[in-house]
Amino acid sequence: MQTIRTKRLVIKPYEKKDLEALSELLLDEEIKRSFMIPDLGTKEALDRMLDKLYRYSLSDEHFERGIYLNGILIGFVNDVEIHEGTIELGYVISPLYKGQGYATEMLKAVIQALLGNGFDTIITASFDWNAGSIRVMEKSGMHRISRDEHVLYHGKDERCVYYSTASS
Repeated sequence: MQTIRTKRLVIKPYEKKDLEALSELLLDEEIKRSFMIPDLGTKEALDRMLDKLYRYSLSDEHFERGIYLNGILIGFVNDVEIHEGTIELGYVISPLYKGQGYATEMLKAVIQALLGNGFDTIITASFDWNAGSIRVMEKSGMHRISRDEHVLYHGKDERCVYYSTASS
């Protein structure tokens, strides 16, 4: 499963030419507020992360894909964890493209593709204050499950809420 196409988007492995745009996403302050990205304070740390994500996007053992609109990288979707038929995903859309339905369009297509390629359950999570992300998960047919976690992120105790394609 390499490329997923929707009406407006292409979800596919990264190309080397897109790594600068990917670095902008990883360093964007608004994105870092709502998506758990490790501290990439040095050029070496950023380069290592870009190399890792590029390699993962070409691997069959990870689900790491860029989200493209008219050939422009506007976000990404990746596995957080894969375990026995279940995959947990994280996703990001550039703040420049938020509110236009791209995240919902992407997530619906990715769910359909993953369920058609051997996964039984797709899980996503969001900080409980991120109403936009929660709306995306619900509009994509996912349901809130009884899993909450507290994480320390950027010095704050954040509550994560979880959604699933399975109804448990």
